[in-house]
Amino acid sequence: MLGLTRKDFGLLTVVIALTMLAPFLLNPFPSNSAMAQFNAGYPDLMQRFVIFGIFAIGFNILFGLTGYLSFGHAAFLGVGSYSCVWMFKLLGYNVLPGILLAIVVSGLFALLIGYISLRRSGIYFSILTLAFAQMSFALAYSVLSNPSFNLTNGETGLQVYTNDPQWLQGDGPRAPHIFGLAMRETETLSVGAWNFQFNAGYYLCAVVMIICFYLSVRLFRSPFGMMLRAVKSNQQRLNYTGVNARPYTLAAFVISGMYAGLAGGLLSAMDPLAGAERMQWTASGEVVLMTILGGAGTLIGPVLGAGFIKYFENIFSKINESTLHAWFAFLPDGLEDALVAIVYPFVGKGWHLTLGLLFMLVVIFLPGGLVQGGNKMATIFRRDRKGGGVEDDAAAQRQAGE
Repeated sequence: MLGLTRKDFGLLTVVIALTMLAPFLLNPFPSNSAMAQFNAGYPDLMQRFVIFGIFAIGFNILFGLTGYLSFGHAAFLGVGSYSCVWMFKLLGYNVLPGILLAIVVSGLFALLIGYISLRRSGIYFSILTLAFAQMSFALAYSVLSNPSFNLTNGETGLQVYTNDPQWLQGDGPRAPHIFGLAMRETETLSVGAWNFQFNAGYYLCAVVMIICFYLSVRLFRSPFGMMLRAVKSNQQRLNYTGVNARPYTLAAFVISGMYAGLAGGLLSAMDPLAGAERMQWTASGEVVLMTILGGAGTLIGPVLGAGFIKYFENIFSKINESTLHAWFAFLPDGLEDALVAIVYPFVGKGWHLTLGLLFMLVVIFLPGGLVQGGNKMATIFRRDRKGGGVEDDAAAQRQAGE
């Protein structure tokens, strides 16, 4: 169905279910409970889950299939953001023209950078992409914010002002919208002690992510995807067969850059502001972590990695000492203070430490990422259902061989 195998269609169905039901799945605890701190079903965070999922899916097309590790993908994220805001300033707040321009401009920018960077491979390619990203950051932060030629507005960030042309704005909402439906339009469903929020902007991003995921599945299973895998497997051997791999890797780089630009455009569609910080090397490193943590070269891994990191960034970073004291208040004072002193360095401003430890554990014990962990759990579950262990599986394999 839809040109997919049964397994891939099932995976697409799981992604659709998870994204559409996210307001319920990410709010497991009552709103008035102490554990509500761990709820993630509010619009801003859900939007970040899917937007950075798109970013990671696109990066995985390059890194997961070809093995080319780019440290400069944040440049395309920033270019997409600036392009979308400029469309708001010139035409109006309808998000579709801005998103389309973000895809086109980031694709052209990726074509330029990829054409130069892909003349090298390995660490040299990575350093070249990092250099281009840092140059883009410097341009956005200072050079392109010159009063006589202000494209980025420097450290203040590019935003929409009342005196901007907005030629097609008309009487529409004075905020990002899609055909009159404001992106921040939110409906709240109260069920007992639970509050579930349904946001127009989130569902637009979710639909876009589902389309992006579907396209990535088709690309992975296509002859083009097989050629990219051949590049990753042994590019030298591929060259010996007379096949020029550069057009394929350049196409993968451009597609990956367009995904990043789309993510940047969606970030500006949710909040009409673009800043140079989205081009910093730390943003490029973040998408690398997302992909590796989830499972590079897998279909759903980058989405899981993006959600994992953004959850830690937004939930664990908000836990402070008063929150910990409220959790451990049932303990004697001395023990309560001791536990707070032990736990506090790993939350709040120290959430990076917890993420770093988890990343180390994943790399050591699950080199295939979170997807590998899920596959191992599924294998154990299937064995338990069969009522046997390794011996039974070996016996079944011998019988099959006979």
